[in-house]
Amino acid sequence: QVQLVESGGGSVQAGGSLRLSCATSGYTYSSHCMGWFRQAPGKEREGVAAIDSDGSTSYADSVKGRFTISKDNAKNTLYLQMNSLKPEDTAIYYCAASSYPLCVFGGTWSDRNEYNYWGQGTQVTVSS
Repeated sequence: QVQLVESGGGSVQAGGSLRLSCATSGYTYSSHCMGWFRQAPGKEREGVAAIDSDGSTSYADSVKGRFTISKDNAKNTLYLQMNSLKPEDTAIYYCAASSYPLCVFGGTWSDRNEYNYWGQGTQVTVSS
C-alpha cells in the first residue's frame, strides 16, 4: 500500500522560510516522478515543483528562485524548501507521485491527472 505523508507546514511571516517533507512507503519513489502541488481556498490545485527519477527539476514560474525541490533516496523522502515566502503562497501543499520516471506529460510536468498517489496535505500560511 502506497502512502505519502507530508509534514513541515505552519504559519510564518512574509519573507520567512519553511521546509516541507514527504515520507513515502510502499513505493519506490526514487524511480518515479514526484511533485509538490498546492491549493489555495477557492482555487484549483496547481503544480509547484517536480523532480524526475534522474533528479531533473521543474518549477512553476511563481516559485522559481525561491523554492527548491529535492529528495533523499536513502530516506525515501521528498522535500520542498520554501524561502522568501509571500502571502500568496498560502495554501494546502500536497505531495504527489507518478507511475512514470520522467515528469513529462504531453509537454507539461504539472498535469495532476498523471500523478497516481497523493498525500493528505499540509497547511502553509504566510502572513503579511
